[in-house]
Amino acid sequence: MTLPSAGGQQPHRYGVVVYGGTPAAVVTACAAACQGQRTALVAPGKRIGGVVSGGLTRTDFGRQETIGGMSREFFERAGKRYHEDIAWYFEPHVAEEVFWEMARDAGVDVYQYHLLKEAGGVRKVWRSIHSITTENGAVFEAKVFVDCSYEGDLMAQAGVSYTWGREGTDKYGETLAGVRPKDRNHQFDFPVSARDSNGKLMPEIGSQPRGEIGAADRKVQAYNFRMCLSDDPANRVPFPKPDGYEAARYKLLAHWLAEFAKVNGRSPRLNEILLPGKMPNNKWDFNNRGPFSTDYIGASWEYPNASYARRADIWREHGDYTKGLFYFLANDPSVPPDLQAEMNRFGLAADEFADNNHFPTQLYIREARRMVGDFVMSQRDIQTDLTKPDSIGMGSYNSDSHNVQRFVQNDGTVQNEGNMEVPVKPYEIPYRVLLPRQQEAENLLVPVCFSASHVAYSTLRMEPVYMIIGQAAGVAADLAIRGGQPVQRIDTGRLRRILQNQGAVLEYPR
Repeated sequence: MTLPSAGGQQPHRYGVVVYGGTPAAVVTACAAACQGQRTALVAPGKRIGGVVSGGLTRTDFGRQETIGGMSREFFERAGKRYHEDIAWYFEPHVAEEVFWEMARDAGVDVYQYHLLKEAGGVRKVWRSIHSITTENGAVFEAKVFVDCSYEGDLMAQAGVSYTWGREGTDKYGETLAGVRPKDRNHQFDFPVSARDSNGKLMPEIGSQPRGEIGAADRKVQAYNFRMCLSDDPANRVPFPKPDGYEAARYKLLAHWLAEFAKVNGRSPRLNEILLPGKMPNNKWDFNNRGPFSTDYIGASWEYPNASYARRADIWREHGDYTKGLFYFLANDPSVPPDLQAEMNRFGLAADEFADNNHFPTQLYIREARRMVGDFVMSQRDIQTDLTKPDSIGMGSYNSDSHNVQRFVQNDGTVQNEGNMEVPVKPYEIPYRVLLPRQQEAENLLVPVCFSASHVAYSTLRMEPVYMIIGQAAGVAADLAIRGGQPVQRIDTGRLRRILQNQGAVLEYPR
């Protein structure tokens, strides 16, 4: 049920209140409601489904057999729209329809446009969250709260310990931690000067040094918008020229294109600078690829702890960068004609995001805050210590961190840093990653900004896994309420049995 603004009314009382508009938020709320809890989904904006309904529709799933329960149910419901058993690739509007359908079928009360009050949004009584207040004055009381936002704002205001950026190698004994050596992917594979013919540093290159290999920093991997394009002339909108567009912003890309032709004796193909993925109905998901692409490297560092106003600026800056990039590739004379022709096969999908000028509605926030609980999942838990007695689901996608910074090397050439793509074996996810320290909050669960190092988070951060963890959070919230217990004290054996009966995959044959 979709509900109007609750501002100025009496507090709304629920068993479980889930904050966020992400896929994890929808699944968490559905799981709690299906257990019999009166449940509210408090969404900051208009849409639910986060980046899955907002652009990312070619799913990063790892091994499909590790995805079960309500997470798999989402993909099966999407498949029905295409007369298939399951759909891992689907259109954005289909994803949103499925999320609304799941919420409606479970009897979840959905509140749109209810952004957590930026200051004073969480009221605690000793170790428990009593209520949250949104910017429009609505107050929600609950026995258990679940922060399913990408940013972890409820968690942070509740006084729960968290971090952001990258730990050093010494923090948890992780060989993949901290500043990284040159990776084989998404790099400048031949020398490209960082400066133009006048000796001026080109746009989109940072002025800071890289840092020592393995060192910690507060820098965050790149965000982007996952673009939904169409190659159907009847459903294709030409790439618009954005306000304030300056071709000079993409000078580094132009230099790289020219050097590529010199080194390889040909122009680059479109799939060497962007990653197009075929979708149903002549649509394509475009992601980043190569050294200069849709990833807006270095522009995400402030985001985790930024004010709402600054975050809005960061979203707009990412949008301007992306719109300008596609316009540049489609129109600028420095782009080789064959590449430009290939780009102009595509345009924005006319039947997607019509209320947003056909541009995706969710910035891909790959990583923001990360909770620091009594247990912090780290590299060993995704590579060697693969089983857990309190497993509530599984992950199997690569350790996957996108580039963090673009810097000038000692020889004056440009390079990217931070990319990490390391295979993992299917690993079990413990219930403990959802848990704040009990002395900080005993009625809060955190299925998105959970307790993990940057290295571990880089594999856990995939949307199907968020949904897997969300299902466990919804069931755990019900168990805590029925048992009158802190979320840290529930019977994890019972939690596991319920999840297994619901089709969750908790272990993998070895």
